[in-house]
Amino acid sequence: MDGVNRGSGGTGAHGAAARRMRAAERRDLIVRTVASDGTVSVEDLASSLGVTPSTIRRDLALLTEQGAIARTYGGAITAQHVPEPSLGQRAALAVAEKERIAAWAADRIASGDTVILDAGTTTGRVARRLRTRTGLTVITSGLTVLLELRDAAGVEVVLLGGTLRRVSQGFAGPLAELALTRLSAGKVFLGADGLDARRGICEASLAQTALKELMAERAREVYVLADSSKLGQAPFTAWAPGPLRRPWTLVTDTGAAPERLAPFRELPACTVVTV
Repeated sequence: MDGVNRGSGGTGAHGAAARRMRAAERRDLIVRTVASDGTVSVEDLASSLGVTPSTIRRDLALLTEQGAIARTYGGAITAQHVPEPSLGQRAALAVAEKERIAAWAADRIASGDTVILDAGTTTGRVARRLRTRTGLTVITSGLTVLLELRDAAGVEVVLLGGTLRRVSQGFAGPLAELALTRLSAGKVFLGADGLDARRGICEASLAQTALKELMAERAREVYVLADSSKLGQAPFTAWAPGPLRRPWTLVTDTGAAPERLAPFRELPACTVVTV
């Protein structure tokens, strides 16, 4: 024996350099993962990188000091704040795709139905296609839906009320949730700022995600209307996983890449529709 440790890490300066290189590569990968996903958890990072949660926490602390990321409870988010787009800004995005999705959704609604329409631009387009219907009851938290149906004589509109979020022109909060506990519906059509097969529906506030969770609970059939730009995206840090834990249908557009759809197709409870 020559007395030299020939293990994978080595000893002395050479081993320390190798460990530093591995740590640097790991932290670089963490930064790129956060930038791609918007938010990550300590547990997910530890599992994917094959290290302990304590190692990840030390990495996150260092990266936060460097300004590369921002720490959250249990994980991290991108250091670059993403402002929530206004309703007008959203309305100008993916217009043709949203119209096709809205047409498909409206075709699922029949006379005599009671449905819940979430706040948002796509659900507002669904409501526009219901204006000439009769015998419908529409429960909604969105001003877009209300404005489309305010003169629709054959549609009874139930507005949930609560606290108005002006940026999205929708109501949320405890009063909206309380009203919803008195109601039920055959179908619910939910919107999303982002949609992840593991984590659920991503929104800008916990009030929105809490209301979406309850909307899904109060309906027999759950539909999530999300154009392909929303798939796999996490622009904010509030999540509604509940709607994806029961049978549900993802309605998206044909521009969705196969690799974006694959995680949803693998979910036993999810039916994927592209239009």
